Amino acid sequence: MKSSTVQSDIKPQTSPLTHGDAAPENSWHAYPIDEVFALLDSKPDGLSSDESRKRLEQYGPNELQAARRISPWEILLEQFKNVLIIILLIATAISFFLGHGVESIVIAIIVLFAVLLGFIQEYRAERAIEALQQMAAPTATVLRDGKEMRIPARDLVPGDVILLHTGDRVPADARLIEAINLQIEEAALTGESVPVEKHIDPLGRDNLPLGDRRNMAYAGTSVTYGRGKALIVATGMRTEFGKIAQMLQTVETVRTPLQQNLDRVGGVLARAAFVVVALIVALGLLRGQPIIDMLIFGIALAVAVVPEALPAVVTISLAIGVQKMAKRHALIRRLPAVETLGSTSVICTDKTGTLTKDEMTVRQIVTGEQCFTVSGAGYAPEGEFLLDDHPVSPPEPLALTLTAAVLASDARLIRKEDGGWDIKGDPTEGALIVAAAKAGLWKETLDAANPRIHEIPFSSETKRMTTLHRGADGVTAYAKGAPEVILEGCVSVMTADGMHLLDDARREQILRQAQEMASQAMRVLGIAFKPGATPDDAETGMTFLGLVGMIDPPRPEAKGAIATCIEAGIRPVMITGDHPLTAQAIARELRLLDGGRVVTGAELEAMSDERLKREVQNISVYARVSPSHKLRVVTAWQSNGHVVAMTGDGVNDAPALKRADIGVAMGVTGTDVTKEAAAMTLTDDNFASIVAAVEEGRGVFSNIKKYLMYLLSSNIGEIGLMAGASFLGLPLPLSAVQILYVNLATDGLPALALAVDPPEADLMKRKPRNPRTGIFTRPVVTLMVLGGVWSAIINLALFAWALNSGRGLEQAMTMTFVSLVLIQFFKAYNFRSDRNSVWKKPFANKWLNLAIIWELALLSLIVYLPFLHDAFGTYALPLTDWLIVAGLAVTVVPVLELAKWMVRKGWFGLIDPDE
Repeated sequence: MKSSTVQSDIKPQTSPLTHGDAAPENSWHAYPIDEVFALLDSKPDGLSSDESRKRLEQYGPNELQAARRISPWEILLEQFKNVLIIILLIATAISFFLGHGVESIVIAIIVLFAVLLGFIQEYRAERAIEALQQMAAPTATVLRDGKEMRIPARDLVPGDVILLHTGDRVPADARLIEAINLQIEEAALTGESVPVEKHIDPLGRDNLPLGDRRNMAYAGTSVTYGRGKALIVATGMRTEFGKIAQMLQTVETVRTPLQQNLDRVGGVLARAAFVVVALIVALGLLRGQPIIDMLIFGIALAVAVVPEALPAVVTISLAIGVQKMAKRHALIRRLPAVETLGSTSVICTDKTGTLTKDEMTVRQIVTGEQCFTVSGAGYAPEGEFLLDDHPVSPPEPLALTLTAAVLASDARLIRKEDGGWDIKGDPTEGALIVAAAKAGLWKETLDAANPRIHEIPFSSETKRMTTLHRGADGVTAYAKGAPEVILEGCVSVMTADGMHLLDDARREQILRQAQEMASQAMRVLGIAFKPGATPDDAETGMTFLGLVGMIDPPRPEAKGAIATCIEAGIRPVMITGDHPLTAQAIARELRLLDGGRVVTGAELEAMSDERLKREVQNISVYARVSPSHKLRVVTAWQSNGHVVAMTGDGVNDAPALKRADIGVAMGVTGTDVTKEAAAMTLTDDNFASIVAAVEEGRGVFSNIKKYLMYLLSSNIGEIGLMAGASFLGLPLPLSAVQILYVNLATDGLPALALAVDPPEADLMKRKPRNPRTGIFTRPVVTLMVLGGVWSAIINLALFAWALNSGRGLEQAMTMTFVSLVLIQFFKAYNFRSDRNSVWKKPFANKWLNLAIIWELALLSLIVYLPFLHDAFGTYALPLTDWLIVAGLAVTVVPVLELAKWMVRKGWFGLIDPDE
C-alpha cells in the first residue's frame, strides 16, 4: 500500500472569521469534526451564498494556476543561446560570402532543424501543468444555504460542505464528516494499490503520511464505492495536487551530459579556430602573401575547424536510437534522453505498476490444515496450485473455499479486445475471482448454479460481506472479511477429514497463520459458509473454510531486469509511498534489498540533506514517502555525481520525474501529468524495457563519441598540416576549395555512417559512463591526437618530398589532398571502436562501406575530370603517385592499433574509465 505527503511553505486556508488558532498545515485529520467546523467558521448545512462569494474573492477560484507561461517566442530565442549554433550561423554566412551557396543552404537547414527540435521539446514540457489541471473535477455537489446544488468546482471555497457519491471525482481537499461504506481510489496521488476505506474519526498524529489519513478526501482522487459528506479545507494551489503543481513549476530540468559535453566542445572549437586561424593568417601576411588571399584562406580554414555536421550527426544518432527504442516498448519525448539513459548509474523506481503489475493476486490459501501456493501474476487466469512446491488438483476444502469467495464477491473478470484480462469491480474481489478461475471455477457458472437471493453488504464497521444463495441443497450463506471478524461468527472449521469444532486452540492457530501471512505484506481475508442459512442467522454458526492471502506481486520479468541492471553497474532503488512491510517484501523477492536497508518517509524527514547525501548509497528502499521526499532522494544521488533515472506512474511522481536526469513514465497506468513531465514513456509498463533502453542509449553515446573522435582527429590533421607548412616556410599545401571539400567529404557521409554503427558486443558489461569524464577521456584524446598528428606529419612530409622531387606545386598539392582524404577514410574504420581492434569485424558497418566507395568515386572524378581541375586546383596523378599516397595513408592503421593495444593493457595510464 502506497501513500505520500507533500511538504510545502503554503499555510492552510482558514477564514478570517475562524475561532481560535488556525489548524497547523497538514493536520486537519487530527481534529474532531466540530473543531474543524469552528476553525473554518462553517456549519453542517454549508455556507450561505453571500459568505461563499466573499471567500471566493479572498481565496480565488478552485483551480490550478500555472506559473508565468513562457511564450513560444522566448522558447524559440532560447535555442540560439548555444555556442555551436552561433558558430554554425557564422559558418553559414562565411560559406555564402565565399560563393558556396549549396553549402550555406545545407548548414542553414541543419541549424534550423536543431533549433526547431529544441523548441518542440521545451514547448511540450510546458504542458505538464495543463495535464494536471485536466485531472480536476469540473463540477461538484455542494450544500449552499442548506440546499443541495450542483456548481462548477472552480467556485468551491474553504468551509463548503460537499457531497460525494460513487463515480465522483473529489473536487478539493476536504475533511470527511460523513462516510457510508466510502472507498476512494487514491492511486494517482498516493500510489495505493487498492481503494482506501474512509471514516470520520479524528486521527491523533499530526504528521501522518497522506495515505494513512483515512478521514480525508483529496482533490483529483475518485470515489469508487459508497457515499459521504466532506468539509472543504483547501482549494486550488493549496490542495495536495496544487502543491505538486508548484513543485513542477519550480523544479529545474537538468541539462543532459550530452548537452553539457557539446557545449564544452563548441566553446573549445570556437577558441581553437580563432587562435589557429589568426596565427596562420598572420604568418602568411608576414611572408608577404596577398591579404585578400590569406583572408579567404583563413575563412575557409575556420569553416574546416567548425563541425557543421555535428548537430545533424547527433540528431540522427538520437533519432535512430528513438526508433530502436520504440520497437522495444520505450517512447522518447526528448531526444537527449536517449544518450542520458546510456550514462544512467541509478534507477529510482516506483513499486506499484512498475516493479509490480498493480493487479492484486492471490498468492497463498490456507484451508483444510494445508497451505497452498498459487502461481501466476495479475488478472490472467493462468497458474497452478502448489502444495510443498508440487502442482496439485484443488482438493474439496480448497475448491469450497474458492467457491465461497467467488459467490460472496461482486467483481467480474472480463476479456479485453487485445486478448488480455481485466477486472470490473473491487481489485480484492477481482483477485478472488481470478484465483477461482485458475481452478476452473468461473463466476458466471457458479452464479448461474447458485443464484443470489439476499446479501448483507460490507461496511467499514462490520468488515465483512455475506451473501445468501439458493442451490441444489437449499440456501447457503457465504462470507468473506477480516479473519478475526469472520472467526467470531464461526463455530466449526473445515479440515482435511471434514468439519470439526472450532475450539480456542484452533482459533488461535488460524489467527497466528493470518498474522504470519500479513507479516509477508499480504492482504488476508477469512472465508466461511453456512448451509441452511436464513437472512436473520446467516452470520452466526458458520463454518470457517480458510484464509486467502493476496498481494500486488512483482512482474515476472522484473527480477531478471534488476539482475541485468546490477550486471551493467546500475543501482536500482525502490521509492514508494507503500507500507514498509509491503515494500520490503517485494524488494526482498526481487533481490533488490541485498546490501541495503529500508527507510521510511518519517525517518527521511528527520535526516538533513547532508546526512542523506552521505547515507543514500546504503539505502535500497524508501517507503511511505511523499513527492518532496522523492525529490530529495533524486537530488541526493545527483549531488554524489550520479546520473539518475526515475520511474513512476502517479501524479505524485511527476516532480521527481522532471527533476531526474531521465524521467520514465508508465504508458499504460501512468497519468497524463506523469507522461508530460517525463522524458520517456514505457508502452508496456515493463521495468525490463528500461534495461533495453539503457543499452540503446549506451550505443547512441558510443556512436557520437566515434564521430567526434574521427572528426576532431581529422581537423587536427588539417590544422597541423597547414600550421606546419606555414612555420617551415613552405607554400600552402591545400587551397581554400580543397580544404572545404575535405571538410565536406570527411564530415559528410562517412561521419553520418559512424552515427549508425552497430553496437559493440560488450556494451552492457561495462560500468556506467561517468558523466564528469565527458566524451574526451584520456584514451579518446590519445587516439584522436595521435591520429591527427600522424596525419599532419605524413602529409607534410609527403608535400615537402613531392616539391623536392621535381613535381610541380599543383601535383604536390593534389598528392597531399588525396593523401589527406585517404588517411581520414582509414581512420573512419579505426575509430569504430576506441578499444577494440579494427580487425574485429572491420566491415560490419555497411553504410560506412557504401559511404567510402561513394567518396572514393567522387575523389577520382575530382582528380581526373579536366573541367574540375581549375575549380579544385587538382592534377591527374599517375599510378606511381597513387601507390605512394596509398602506402603512406595506410600507415595510420598500425599506429592507431598500437595505441588501442596500449589502452587495453593500461599502459601510460591509458585506462578506459568504463572498464
